Amino acid sequence: MMTAKSSSDPALKLTIKPKSVAISPARREAFAILLELERGHSYADDLLRGQRVTALSQQDRNLCTTLVLGVLRWQIRLDSAIHPLLARPNARLDPEIRIALRLGGFQLLFLDRIPAHAAIGESVGLAKAAGHKFASGMVNAILRKLTVVAKPSVDVPEHLSPVELAEASGHPVWLVERWVSFYGSETARAICLHGQQQPIVALRLDSVTAEDELAAEGIRVEAGALLTAARVVAAGDVTASVAFREGRVRIQEEGSQLIAELAGSGSQILDCCAAPGGKTLILAANNPTARVVASEASAARLSAMQRRLSSTANQASIRRIEFRQADAAVRQDGDAFDLVLVDVPCSGTGTLGRNPEIRHRLQPADLERHHKQQCAILRAALQSTIVGGRLVYSTCSLEPEENEAVVAEVLIEAGNWKWVSFAARIRELQTEGRLTDSGVEHLLQCVGNDGALRLLPGKLATDGFFVVLLERVS
Repeated sequence: MMTAKSSSDPALKLTIKPKSVAISPARREAFAILLELERGHSYADDLLRGQRVTALSQQDRNLCTTLVLGVLRWQIRLDSAIHPLLARPNARLDPEIRIALRLGGFQLLFLDRIPAHAAIGESVGLAKAAGHKFASGMVNAILRKLTVVAKPSVDVPEHLSPVELAEASGHPVWLVERWVSFYGSETARAICLHGQQQPIVALRLDSVTAEDELAAEGIRVEAGALLTAARVVAAGDVTASVAFREGRVRIQEEGSQLIAELAGSGSQILDCCAAPGGKTLILAANNPTARVVASEASAARLSAMQRRLSSTANQASIRRIEFRQADAAVRQDGDAFDLVLVDVPCSGTGTLGRNPEIRHRLQPADLERHHKQQCAILRAALQSTIVGGRLVYSTCSLEPEENEAVVAEVLIEAGNWKWVSFAARIRELQTEGRLTDSGVEHLLQCVGNDGALRLLPGKLATDGFFVVLLERVS
């Protein structure tokens, strides 16, 4: 509960002079990113790795990232603190004003080392710079009122009701209620806690010298939790390294890497919905004699994937990839594959630590829309798989409508497929030296009675994923 300080608190005497305030590069970029996200464009993880952010100094990059992810993670609690202070609490504010208030409010309520005059002054300056000269006075007044509000606790105690857990962790009530229902209170709490933490930066090394190169530049990496080929950044900015810029190391979440490793081998391989291409590259590298087709419906995403992969060090693998613009929900006549990866577009609720804005965009009706699209994509992929071939269906969603329900509905229609447990494949990867010993132990515990692999945020050092292995029997 947030309580007001005494009226004699010196914070009340703050005087802000917006005209004299220069806006820092970090706050300016954070404001621009939050505005783009507010308008439903892109994802935080992508924007924070964009050119404008990487061009900042390391100190400004760190602050920009802290501001963007912090505002998004605590947006629900920020709004609940800000709106009662408005002259009309139910008024709908312009996006620029909402973001200026949230940015200032986050710094005042959740950060300890930023002076109040900097947080308020630059937020007022951002509102004015966005063309809201008159509303900037309101931003000033509201943020000054927040300086006399006690900093809220970020602790998430155990044994909370779903509503209390949602409020304490900055998540929508309807999502938390679902997770409690599906996974139990303890796991739901772990999911929420994971959504409020800074995500691990995991790497894939595409050169035997990459790790030494990073060390020479002062970037310390440690072994991945699951995969022997994965590394996690322990210290330093990998995006500033020569090895990263020249494509000998790339950022790829470890669970995402794992899905490509689990897919296994084939001679004719199809990667549906392939962008951004990290899994495609692992498939090609692991199957050096195979034909690999990377399919993507969006021309822009396909082009971006080609550019991204063309800059990596593993050019031998890239040359064998056939990039194709195609709707994954429509079978491509004449194609037949013995290995198909179907990593479908989904709600992304397993990635809320990396993309916290999803919790504010997603609505219950979206899950049914995703379900229909996912069923269509899976149907087409099944038709492209030969008898004896295998198909991996995966999402980064925690929602059954996008996971078990999709596979069950489509297989009832298809009939000539069977679920294959991932337990044997995990043992194969252990024998091949691709999994860490602890990774094998943890992953086997994540294989359900139906053979599907469920990675839940907070249980392992990965985002949340659902993965099923299917085999065509006739």
